[in-house]
Parts: sequence; C-alpha cells; structure tokens
Amino acid sequence: MRDVIVVGGGCYGSFYAAQLARAKERGRARFRRVVVVDRDPECRARRELGDAPDRAFEVRDWSTYFREFLGAAAPARSGEPQDYIVPSPLMPHLMFEWVLARARERWPGRPIDVAPVPDTLGTPYDRAAPAPDHTRYVSFADWICPTHCIEPTVCPAIGSTRSWEMGDAVRALAGRLRAAGQPVHGPALFVCRHHVFGVGTFAVETVLAGDGIVRAAGETGAPAAVLVGTVSACHGALNLLRIGAAQAATGGKGRQ
Repeated sequence: MRDVIVVGGGCYGSFYAAQLARAKERGRARFRRVVVVDRDPECRARRELGDAPDRAFEVRDWSTYFREFLGAAAPARSGEPQDYIVPSPLMPHLMFEWVLARARERWPGRPIDVAPVPDTLGTPYDRAAPAPDHTRYVSFADWICPTHCIEPTVCPAIGSTRSWEMGDAVRALAGRLRAAGQPVHGPALFVCRHHVFGVGTFAVETVLAGDGIVRAAGETGAPAAVLVGTVSACHGALNLLRIGAAQAATGGKGRQ
C-alpha cells in the first residue's frame, strides 16, 4: 500500500490505525503512512496513538477531505503501490456523495439527483433512508455481527458456510432493472475486503473507476441512472444517481 486513509478517529478509527501499525511492525503490511481524518483535533486516535513518522492526522470533515483528495487522485502506474481507504462501519455513504458532487460539477446545466433504489435484493435486512438521502441499507445478516468481523467463508454468527456475496446481489439487481427497460448503468461498487489484522479496505482506484462509470453514463446525452454501492461480502449501502438529458447546446459532455 501507499497511503491508507482511515475515516474517523473515534473508536473504530483508533482500532484500525493501531492494527495497521502492528501489522507493519510484524512485517504483515507495508505502507508509506496512515492518514486519520477527523474534524476533532483531539480525536481518540490522536490521544491514544499520537503522531508518528508514518502516521498523520487531517483535521477536516470527511466530505471536504475526500473532495480534495479524490479530486487530485490518479490511478497508480502498473506495479506501483496504491492508496486505500478504510471506511467506518457507521459512516455515511461518502464515496457516493463524492461521485454525486463530481457529476454536478461535470454537468452543471443538467438535472442530477438521487432516486430510491427500486426492486429488491431479497436480503433479510433492507431499509431505505428518507428523502433526499434515499440511501438503501441492506444486509444478509438478520443477527448482530461480531465486532470487526472479517467475513470469512465460514460465518462465525451461524457456524456454517457463507453462501452469499453482496456484490453479486447488486449486480443481479442492476441486470434485472436493465432487463425491465430501465436505463441503469453499473453498478459502480466500492468493495471493502479484509486486508490485514481485522482492517477492511478498498482501493482508491475503484472509486475513480466508479466515477468513470458515471461519466460514461452521462456522456451518452440521454437520461441515465447509475447504481452505486459501498459493500462488503455481507452488507451494503446503495444509491441510484440519476442524470437528466443533455441540452443540445452542451452536447452532454460538460467538464471532464
């Protein structure tokens, strides 16, 4: 890894940053630095872990930080280390917020909004936030999962093989919507996987690829929607980003 961005410096972020430090000490992980992002300058992670040559703290709100960090990010060259993000289990759908903001910047003259995710994934847990957020939270678990579960093949909650994969369920949903004639692109999935010592991550490159899916959908010029999800094997947060038709004068491309 290159830089590892930990979202939040509270109880979860403190645990993740400490585990990454232990993994590096034991030769199980290599990275340039861990960056903990929290708007509290005296967050728990800073109090308990402190500064270090390979640890930094960004005192900003998450949306502002990612707007600048991801806006300047570029895919790593072949063979080079990548940047990774460590999400908090309780954070808002930050990566969707970023691609939504990017779409509005790219096409300022077009309607860009968030719609309820239609149909069903068939998961035991399925709840949607009210408008204007419309984030749909889904889970294959109808039990309380162990803290910092790494989602192994054998589920520790039920003691048997895990037969589900949230990414597959979201891709199947997108396929059904297209088959029903809906102009749904994607899905753009940011998949969090166990990386090391109980820490789950997804690569920054996957977020940039998701933004690319949104851009390609909008550049058709026709009305379009993109299904966007931050998911793990068992859980997910989903949104449907809608892009209105391009005006003839703009050609639908706008800013890149």
